[in-house]
Amino acid sequence: MGNRKRKKEVHELDITGAGAKGKAIAHLENGKTVMIQGAVPGDRAKVLVYKQKKRYAEGKTLEILSPSPDRIEPECRHFAYCGGCKWQNLTYEAQLRFKSDEVHQNLKRIGHLQLPEAEPILPSPGIFYYRNKLEYSFSTHRWLTETEIETEGNIELRNALGFHVPGRWDRVIDIQHCHLQPEPSNAIRNFLRDYAQKNNLSFYHPYDKVGALRSLMIRTSGIGEVMVLLQFGPADNIDHQKIMDDIKAEFPQITTALYTINHKGNESLYDQEMRIANGPGYIMEEMPAFRKGDPNLKFKIGPKTFYQTNALQAEALYRIALEFLNPQPDELLYDLYTGVGTIALYAAHSVKKVIGLELIEDSIRSAIENAKRNEIDNAEFFAGDMREVLNEAFIEKHGRPDILIVDPPREGMHPTVVKTILEIQPERWVYVSCNSATQARDLALMKDSYEVVKFQPVDMFPHTHHVENIALLQRIKSND
Repeated sequence: MGNRKRKKEVHELDITGAGAKGKAIAHLENGKTVMIQGAVPGDRAKVLVYKQKKRYAEGKTLEILSPSPDRIEPECRHFAYCGGCKWQNLTYEAQLRFKSDEVHQNLKRIGHLQLPEAEPILPSPGIFYYRNKLEYSFSTHRWLTETEIETEGNIELRNALGFHVPGRWDRVIDIQHCHLQPEPSNAIRNFLRDYAQKNNLSFYHPYDKVGALRSLMIRTSGIGEVMVLLQFGPADNIDHQKIMDDIKAEFPQITTALYTINHKGNESLYDQEMRIANGPGYIMEEMPAFRKGDPNLKFKIGPKTFYQTNALQAEALYRIALEFLNPQPDELLYDLYTGVGTIALYAAHSVKKVIGLELIEDSIRSAIENAKRNEIDNAEFFAGDMREVLNEAFIEKHGRPDILIVDPPREGMHPTVVKTILEIQPERWVYVSCNSATQARDLALMKDSYEVVKFQPVDMFPHTHHVENIALLQRIKSND
């Protein structure tokens, strides 16, 4: 006999903590944990518990009965529907407190690690307009508010240019003003929506997979450069170059504009041919050098380049990582998951040599180009799967590293890479992580050989649950 669905229940609950993915935590009378949308820690709320799982339940807030002292009014008019800034209704001080606690709890509960006292979490220098990259989707299926749905009569304007509603791949919120990226981001997006309507350009249909306009990417840099990238869909009689020229005419401050014609079912850029409409096809970013007196580092940012989206905080992240590591002029540094070589080049003047490893070949080509651009000749970069490239033959050829920096993706390091680091036995190394849960899992595999001697959370993404963590690992001395 199958499990019968439990009926939905309404409870009055005290919200006691912050949970995964920006949800809040409460407990039912029987002690079961409930993950709740729309509440913040400290609230007392009327909650609809709509899903029961074995270990926890899920609910959504129906009414705030007593607001938390940490609750504030969100800045964004789209907050109720957009999932981009789920903690915008929480004071920034409280956000930092919960993020710091999450890192500490993950390292303790998942990693079972002996920890020193944490360094205070580093706040972001700006909590609005801090991102240097945003991607918007064009859609014929605009997200309708409850008020619109309840209104009698047909709703004529259904096109949207904005973000997908969380959990709804087929619905897009028509964004009027976003607080994430500095101008001219909002102006460009709003111009394009109006331009498309005036010129009868079709928006992408999520079911039929047709439409002239699919997506818009805007990248900005700290030195004022701007990139615009349009993805066009399969549509006839479209003068792509004219559209790009018209955007440039309206916004002469655009450094470069590119486009691609995408016939796939998804909007991923990485296998698409980029066509340069105007400008060089890239923008430039600068980062202060680690050592005083050295020139700023210059990085070329292309349409497919990964670069930290909070550039100001990225420099702080790298600076703390190097201060923890304390590299010496006679040491060989390996930078694993190097990307376009940002950390490696940031550290290069402080070591004898740096070796960067990365899976994506385009990123390695950019890293090599960035080294030449910055006249750094003691950095080498290699592409390949870390599990296969980082082996004894590679180490024998390029040298056994004295120190390491690893900055893996959210899923953390593969066990093979963990095993290789244990075999290399660097005296000390730094683990930079965007997911302290997988970081804790990896460090648990190494706790017999390495101890965490310092760690510091860094807030790269205000108003979200995401948090970076930097940990310094020191080899445990053998008693033999």
